[in-house]
Amino acid sequence: MPYVTSKDGTRIAYDKSGNGPALILVAGAFSYRKFPGQAQLAERLAERFTVYNYDRRGRGDSEDRPVYDQAREIEDLEALIEEAGGSAYVWGLSSGAVLALQAAASGAKIAKLALHEPPFIVDPADRKPPADFVRRVRELISGNRRAEAIKYFMTQGMGAPSFVVGLMRLMPGVWSKLMAVAHTLPYDAALLDGYIDGKPLPAERWSAVSMPTLVMEGTESPASLRRAAQALAAALPGAKLASRKGLGHTKKLNAPLIAEELTAFLEGKR
Repeated sequence: MPYVTSKDGTRIAYDKSGNGPALILVAGAFSYRKFPGQAQLAERLAERFTVYNYDRRGRGDSEDRPVYDQAREIEDLEALIEEAGGSAYVWGLSSGAVLALQAAASGAKIAKLALHEPPFIVDPADRKPPADFVRRVRELISGNRRAEAIKYFMTQGMGAPSFVVGLMRLMPGVWSKLMAVAHTLPYDAALLDGYIDGKPLPAERWSAVSMPTLVMEGTESPASLRRAAQALAAALPGAKLASRKGLGHTKKLNAPLIAEELTAFLEGKR
């Protein structure tokens, strides 16, 4: 399998498929390049694009470093962009959308950007994670309490009912995949720090994100996610909002529909 070497020497694994303009997929929490929904989406998009589907650091076949820094994850994405020819389209899902957004703001050579339901909390009336959410996730992982970290992240961070986590524990194939990447949950929590406390988005922080941008939301998604997507589309210069049933990401990814919407945007048909 191919790798790129990030600026700090970390090797990042990726799969490359298809032909056409380069498109990089940035996964969210718990996901990686072999995750079924991610792999299916890559396969669909490879019909029109050269798809780079990679493992974020610490996941799958990618290496990691003892101390996490968001800047290093941005450098990982920049290394993929360089490998893809120096410029690329980028799609990010959930916390991966936050990473892609931060990379765009830092000057990464992104030709077009698609941000799929970044999990911001922008309304004070919406359910918010505990104030010490980021610290608690770190504590659980540093104490090697992975199962507790998964439950805490899903229930307190994502708002999932406790019984959903209990059902997942009864599915060995699913639970083992979650446990394998649980140590990266502090990375996703760190990406969200400062954006999940029910305050308006700091639009000025992303003023450099001037490339064509699509913000995607599912009409069936929780209201807080929809409000976040709408607020982000309004805050970014040159951004458009795609609202469509089936684009939600809190259940199984609808790879055909996501690929359809994304292809229309990237090919200038929307």
